[in-house]
Amino acid sequence: MKGNKKVLDVLNDLLSDELTAINQYMVHGEMAEDWGYPVLHEAIEKRAITEMRHAEKHIARILFLEGIPMVSNLKAIHIGADVPKIFENDHAAEQEAIDKYNAAIKVAVEAGDNGTKELLDAILVDEEDHIDYIETEMSKMEQMGLAFYLSTLTKED
Repeated sequence: MKGNKKVLDVLNDLLSDELTAINQYMVHGEMAEDWGYPVLHEAIEKRAITEMRHAEKHIARILFLEGIPMVSNLKAIHIGADVPKIFENDHAAEQEAIDKYNAAIKVAVEAGDNGTKELLDAILVDEEDHIDYIETEMSKMEQMGLAFYLSTLTKED
């Protein structure tokens, strides 16, 4: 099925964002593991896997719409030097994703592409879950103090 050019462009841009997020989250997850925070490592790794699934869905949709998935256009990756900076950078990435998914949904609606709209709606919910987790952790860090918060990341319950 031949897709709308604007929709394909938006899907490829979102694909680029997802591939960038995967890389950022993989590095952050491994940093957390290296620092001895297995709880944080696991949480970030799960987020990276979700972003991989998003990328896979974008690729499948682009191919369905007879487009060419652009998988080599990574954006700037923002690696945090410590746990607070990791959360800050990941929060910024998720907020940008939420804004872009909302804009992309409008493009899909304007093009009359309800299949793409449904895909984007589902991914938007995941991105909102991601930012909610990050904001919760940032709030815990603020309320508990950094040292105590970090101590909660050293063992899994």
